[in-house]
Amino acid sequence: MIKVVYDIKVYRQVLRDIIKKDDVVVELGCHVGNSTRIIQDLSPEGRIISLDNSPESVNAMKSITDDYSNVEFIKADVRLHEILEDVANKIKEIGRCDVLSVDLGGGYHPDTTFKVFFIWSSTLKPRDTIIRNRGLLDFIHSASTDELLKSEMGWLESSGNDGIPPRLKEFKLWSSKIN
Repeated sequence: MIKVVYDIKVYRQVLRDIIKKDDVVVELGCHVGNSTRIIQDLSPEGRIISLDNSPESVNAMKSITDDYSNVEFIKADVRLHEILEDVANKIKEIGRCDVLSVDLGGGYHPDTTFKVFFIWSSTLKPRDTIIRNRGLLDFIHSASTDELLKSEMGWLESSGNDGIPPRLKEFKLWSSKIN
């Protein structure tokens, strides 16, 4: 299942609805960990890998990782190939990714959010994905089609099974901050 929402309360309710007590969750865009705490409470027997690139996340997430041994925080830009490789290797060792949670700015950059979702979900193959992004939600509700393509999993099954995609140079075109 792939769920797209915008409202933070709806986002957190969906987390409550889909996460099981032993789930492996990859959280992209944890910021200061408010949703991470909810995820950890829902999956106390699981494993949570949370990533964020904001300076505000470091101290806040250190407090969470000090309190919970099953939460790992990585300060990183999720658009970078090396970060995806690192997390994919961790997931390979664990054996599965149950939930991919993507909250990259809520209302901003739907193009980047979709690209990150597509690449990470195609690589990790989660059971469920939740994306919080206003632009994507607006697009979904504004678009129409007579064609029916549907994925039952938390990734787009039409994307195949190619593993980690090659490095994406186009991210460098979008942001001068990526080296």
